[in-house]
Amino acid sequence: MSQSTSELSTGAAKSACRRSVELMAAGTVEEFAAVIAPDAVNREAGAEPPAARGRGPAAFFASAQWLRDAFDDLHWETHELVGEDDLVCMYATMSGVHTRPFVVYGPDGRPDQVFPPTGRTFAVTQSHWFRMAGDKIIEHWANRDDQGQALQLGWVPPTPAYLWRMRVARRRAIQAARS
Repeated sequence: MSQSTSELSTGAAKSACRRSVELMAAGTVEEFAAVIAPDAVNREAGAEPPAARGRGPAAFFASAQWLRDAFDDLHWETHELVGEDDLVCMYATMSGVHTRPFVVYGPDGRPDQVFPPTGRTFAVTQSHWFRMAGDKIIEHWANRDDQGQALQLGWVPPTPAYLWRMRVARRRAIQAARS
């Protein structure tokens, strides 16, 4: 373990974790580099675009761009930050407005599901777990209320018209990925 509990609870590690989540809404790759280690891994990137499945600041930035591509007014409100040994846990609420297609990618990196914009707002709780090395993040994973988000955005239960829009949006996303 790289740091003691008292070191984590007082400072830089918690600040880096809070900052990394804030950067998801409006940060640059250079800003991510200040808090994300060069070999850091995001364990949640399995359904994200191929660029987000790599390591380091560029992959975390690709995750941010993926979210920004679908949602306006992204914001995370941090409720709690707890640190112990080399771990920091954050309990937060993510909110935004669904204004553009949200693309979920398959294991092969191609668009799997596409949720056309609904114009609806959402606010869902999440817990984020960060493993630290010094004051930089080396690993991230999360628990999110995806079902709550889907309900708020009208993705489930889908109407027949929305299922049709999903099919058309998926076709367009696949065509865009090919070009």
